[in-house]
Amino acid sequence: MKKFNIRKVLDGLTASSSSASPQPGNRENDTIQENLQSEHFQLCKTVRHGFPYQPSAMAFDPVQKILAIGTQSGALRLFGRAGVECYCQHESGSAVIQLQFLINEGALVSALADDSIHLWNLRQKLPAVLHSLKFNRERITFLHLPFQSKWLYVGTERGNIHIVNVESFTLSGYVIMWNKAIELSSKTHPGPVVHISDNPMDEGKLLIGFECGIVVLWDLRTKKADYRYNYDEAIHSVAWHHEGKQFVCSHSDGTLTIWNIRTPAKPAQIITPHGKQPKDGKKPEPCKPILKVEYKTTRAGDPFMVLSGGLSYDTVGRRACLTVMHGKSTAVLEMDYPIVDFLTLCETPYPNDFQEPYAVVILLEKDLVVIDLAQIGYPIFENPYPLTLHESPVTCCEYFADCPAELIPAFYSVGSRQKRQGYSKKEWPVSGGNWGQGTQSYPEIIITGHADGSIKFWDASAIMLQVLYKLKTAKVFEKARSKEDKPSTDIVDEDPFAIQMLSWCPESRMLCVAGVSAHVIIYRFSKQEVTTEVVQLLEVRMPYELNDVDSPEAAGEQTPAVSTPGASSSPQTALPPVQTHPSTSSNSSDGPRDNVPCLKVRCSPLKQSPGYQVDLVVQLLWVSGEPPQQITSLALNSAYGLVVFGNSNGLAVVDYFQKTLLMNVGVQELHGSADPFQRQPRSPRKARQPSGGGGLCDANDGSNAAEDRCKSPTSAKMSRKLSTIPDQKQDSDAKDSSFSRSRSSSVTSLEREAREVISSFHFSETMGRKGEAVAGPSLWVGTSQGNMLVLPLTVPPSSDLRMQQAPAVSFGGAVTRLKGGVLTMATLDSVGAPLLPPYEVWYDPNLPDEREEKDRWKRRRPATPPGGQEGAAETHYIVLCSEKQAEVLVLPSQNSVFKHNITEASFVLRADVVQMPAGSCIACFCANGHIMALSLPSLRPLLDVNYLPLTDMRIARTFCFSNLGQALYLTSPTEIQRMTYSQETCDNLQEMLCELFTPVETPEAPNRGFFKGLFGGGAQSLDREDLFGEVAAGKASRSLAQHIPGPGGMEGMKGAASGVVGELARTRMALDERGQKLGELEERTAAMMASADSFSKHAHDMMLKYKDKKWYQL
Repeated sequence: MKKFNIRKVLDGLTASSSSASPQPGNRENDTIQENLQSEHFQLCKTVRHGFPYQPSAMAFDPVQKILAIGTQSGALRLFGRAGVECYCQHESGSAVIQLQFLINEGALVSALADDSIHLWNLRQKLPAVLHSLKFNRERITFLHLPFQSKWLYVGTERGNIHIVNVESFTLSGYVIMWNKAIELSSKTHPGPVVHISDNPMDEGKLLIGFECGIVVLWDLRTKKADYRYNYDEAIHSVAWHHEGKQFVCSHSDGTLTIWNIRTPAKPAQIITPHGKQPKDGKKPEPCKPILKVEYKTTRAGDPFMVLSGGLSYDTVGRRACLTVMHGKSTAVLEMDYPIVDFLTLCETPYPNDFQEPYAVVILLEKDLVVIDLAQIGYPIFENPYPLTLHESPVTCCEYFADCPAELIPAFYSVGSRQKRQGYSKKEWPVSGGNWGQGTQSYPEIIITGHADGSIKFWDASAIMLQVLYKLKTAKVFEKARSKEDKPSTDIVDEDPFAIQMLSWCPESRMLCVAGVSAHVIIYRFSKQEVTTEVVQLLEVRMPYELNDVDSPEAAGEQTPAVSTPGASSSPQTALPPVQTHPSTSSNSSDGPRDNVPCLKVRCSPLKQSPGYQVDLVVQLLWVSGEPPQQITSLALNSAYGLVVFGNSNGLAVVDYFQKTLLMNVGVQELHGSADPFQRQPRSPRKARQPSGGGGLCDANDGSNAAEDRCKSPTSAKMSRKLSTIPDQKQDSDAKDSSFSRSRSSSVTSLEREAREVISSFHFSETMGRKGEAVAGPSLWVGTSQGNMLVLPLTVPPSSDLRMQQAPAVSFGGAVTRLKGGVLTMATLDSVGAPLLPPYEVWYDPNLPDEREEKDRWKRRRPATPPGGQEGAAETHYIVLCSEKQAEVLVLPSQNSVFKHNITEASFVLRADVVQMPAGSCIACFCANGHIMALSLPSLRPLLDVNYLPLTDMRIARTFCFSNLGQALYLTSPTEIQRMTYSQETCDNLQEMLCELFTPVETPEAPNRGFFKGLFGGGAQSLDREDLFGEVAAGKASRSLAQHIPGPGGMEGMKGAASGVVGELARTRMALDERGQKLGELEERTAAMMASADSFSKHAHDMMLKYKDKKWYQL
C-alpha cells in the first residue's frame, strides 16, 4: 500500500505531472492511501460472442455434439450447448476451406486456402494446433477422414490424392495419381478433386469425384480403378447410400444422377428437382447448379435427399433455398441469406448403417439455422446462441458490470414475451461440452444500439451472452410508406432512426437515447402495458449565429434561443409540428426550411408493451435552411429529473419531470460573463461543420466549399452546411496555444475541426463554485477544445417539491483547460473514492401506489465520509481526462494537484473512470492501440499495453470499459470481443472457460447379422497401415509438403495432460465395458454347460429305458 501526500506529490511523479499549492483552511493536505498497484492489472481476451464473420466452412462431431465453423479470416468458432462457445485463430489468417472432426477424439483438422492443414487439440479449454502440414507444389481442394481412421485423404487441384497420417502429420508414400485414375484414352485433365469418400461397405474402395464429371471407384489394394462413371456436366458433390451399392452426384446444370456401382455405362436415374419437365420427352431446361447433396436413409420409411441450389433460372431475385426430398414430397425452404454449407445430423456416426436423420444445420452468410426433420413442416429449432447481434448493424455499445441484481430478472420477464412462436419442441441438437466453473458471479449487462433504431439489452454475466430485451425506438415516429413519401427534412440518406449514443441509470432504470436525426428519447421502465394517446414532444431550436441567417428578414424572425431558468415553452403534443415554410429544399424559391424537425412523431395512439415506454421526445429543428447538428454528448440524472445534451451549437438542459426546457445556450455563451443568457458579439469567420459523433466518423473533403459530407455510424451520408463561429480567444498558456490537434493518419484523414463542440457531461453532488464550502448539485461540461466549465444547479430538496418546481441552472464559469477534447469526468471524495451522484429509486410509473411513494431519492454514499467530522470543510476531487491529458483538481479551490500527459503522438479514443476491487482508476484506449490505466487521484501509470491498433472506426465507436476490469469492443460487424484488464479475472479465466471435450462412449457398430457374417456380406474392413505405412508405401517426397510442429510450452502441456486424462477416462470406460461383457459371456457359458449336462442326463435315461426292448415293442 502506497501513501501519497498531496503537498509533496510532485516528488516521485513523472515529469509531466504538476502540483498546486494547498489552500489554507482546506483539508487538502490529508494523506490518501492508494491500494491499486501494477500487479492488479493484466490484459487478456476472455471470450468472443456473435455470429462468425464471413463463414466459409462447417463440421459436426455426431458423438461429442460439437459444431465447428471456419471463416474467411482464418478464425474457428466452436459451439456446444447454450453458453458453450470457443474462439481460436489460425496464425496465417487464410480462409478456412474445409473442416473435419476426428469423431469422438477431441481433435479437428482444418484446411486453409494457403494449402496448409492443421490438427487442433480440443481437449483443452483453449484449443491449440498440435501439427501443421504445408503443401508446396499442389493446392488443396478436398479432405476426407474416414470414421475411426488415422489416415486422412487430401485431394488437390492437380487431381492427385495424398494420404496423411494424422497422428504424426506425415505424408504416406501412397499416392493416387490422376492419370492412373482416369482412362488412358482420355485426352483432357479431369480437373480438381471435388469429392473423396470410401464405400460404406468396403473400406478398400475409394470413390473419387473430379470436377469435369468423371467419378472413379478406386481399389486401394490393387491400386487401380474398378469402375469409371462419366457424365457430361461438372460435379459439385457426391453422396453414398449406406448399403454401398448406389451413390448420387449433384451437377452444375441442376440435375442429380443416381448410379449403381456395377453399371457405370449410364446413370440409373436422372432427377432435375426444380426443372420443368417438357411434354415432348426432351431434356428438362437447365437450372442453377446443385452445390451440395446428402443422401440419408431411414429404417421405417423413405430416404431423405437434402440439397442446396438447383433452382430454375427464371426465378430471378428468389432467395437461397434448401430442398428436402422425402419420398414423393419435396419441401423448398427459403433462407434469408445465401447458403454457405449445410450438414444433415444423423443418429449414428457409422456410414454403413441406416442414418436416421433428425435435423439439418444450415450455415448462412449471416445466420445459423437448424431445421427439425422429424416434425411435419420442418420447423426450426430456437437458437440459444447470441447470433442476432448483427440483426441490424451495431452503432453504439455500453457495458455495465456489477449492476443491481434485480435488473436481469426484470428484463427477462418483459423480454420473454417478445419471443417468436412456432419453434420445434425438441432440445437444441448441438448439445456438447460443459460450462465453466468460475466464481465470478456479479451481474453484467451490455446494451447495443443499432442502425434501425433498436436497442438490445444482453445478460453478459459469467462470460456468457444472452439477449434479454429488445426496444424499438422507431415506433415513436411515423414511417414513410415509400421512398417518394420520405420527408425532405431527413439529414441522413439511410437509417434515420440509428442510435448514436445512450445514457442509462441502472438504479432508476431511466434510459435516454440520442439518434442521428438530432432527436433524444427518454424512456421509463414499466411492467404494465399502456396505451399512450399523445406522445409528449418538446421541440428545441438550438442557438445559431446571427451571421448564419442569409437574409435580414429571416434574422428578424428568429426566435430567442435562450429561455430563462425555470421558464420554458409548454410541451407540445404529437400533432404535426407547425412549419413556417414548406418542406422543400433549402434552395427552393419558397424559402429555406425553418422550425421543421427531421422526423415526424406519430399522431395515432401508441400501444406500449411492458418494458421501456416513451416518456418524452425531444427534437432539434431546422433553422433557416440549416439542418440541426448531430448530438455529440448526452447525460441523464434520475434524481434531478434532468437530461442534458450538446452539439457544435451549444447545450440544452431538459426537465423531463415537467417536460420543459430549462436552458438552451450556445458554446460561446458558456465562455461569456456570469450571465449565460447574454449575447456576445459574433465574428463572420466560417468553418466546416464538425462531423457527427465527436470526430469519429469517416469523411472526405470535397472541393465544394458550400457543403461537407459526413458519414453516420452506419456509413450513411449526411449533408452539412457551413456555419459561422466566433473568433477563439488566445489562451495565455503557451502549451495550450501551441498544441496541434492533427489526427493520426491511421484513424481518419479529417483534421480536427476548429469549431468547439460539447464533448462530455458529468452530474455531481460537489462544490460547484470556487471557494464554496457546501456540496450541492452541479453539471460539469467538457468541450472538444479541452475547456471544462461548471453549471451549478438548484434542485428542490424533496420529490414532492420537485414535481412542482423546476430546477434552476446558473453559471459557474470556466474551471480549467486541457490538451485535446474532454472525454470523461468523475468526482472523488476526500479519501479518493468515487463520489457518484444521487439517483431515484425505480418505481413503476403505471402503478399509482408506487408513484405516490415519498423519498425516492437515494445517495450512493453518505454526505460525510467515514471518519470525517460534522461541520468540517469537505474536500472533493474532480477527475478530468482528455484526448491527451489527465488532470485532478481539488475542490472547492479548483486548484490542479495532479496532471499527466497520456500520449503525445496519438490520442485517447475512450476513457472511463472505473472501480476495481482494490480501488478506482482511469482506463484509456488510445488510437495507437495502447490500453492504459492511471491510479486515482495521483495519476500513476499502472498499465500500458500495446493491445489493438485502431484499424476500423467500428472499434473506436464501440470500445468501452466497465467496472471490475471488464471491457469490450466490436471486433467485426457481427462479433463482440470481451477482454479483461484485471489480474484476478485473468487468474480465474481458465476455470471460467467452457470445456469442449467430454468423455463419451462411442456407439456400438451395427450388427452384421448371422447370414452376412457367414456368407461374407456386410462391411469389410481394411488394414490401412499395411497399405499406407512406410514399410509398404515408402516415404513421400520431402519437397511435396513441409511439417510444422504446433506451439509447445505450458498450453501444450496442459492440453496433453487434459488429453491423457480424457484418454484414461475412455480407457477406464472401455475396460469396464469389456469386464461387463466378459462377465456376461461367463454367465452364458455356465448356462450352456448346465444345459449340456441336463441334456446328457436325459439322453442317458432314455438309453437305459429303451436299451433291452425290440423295435416292435416301442
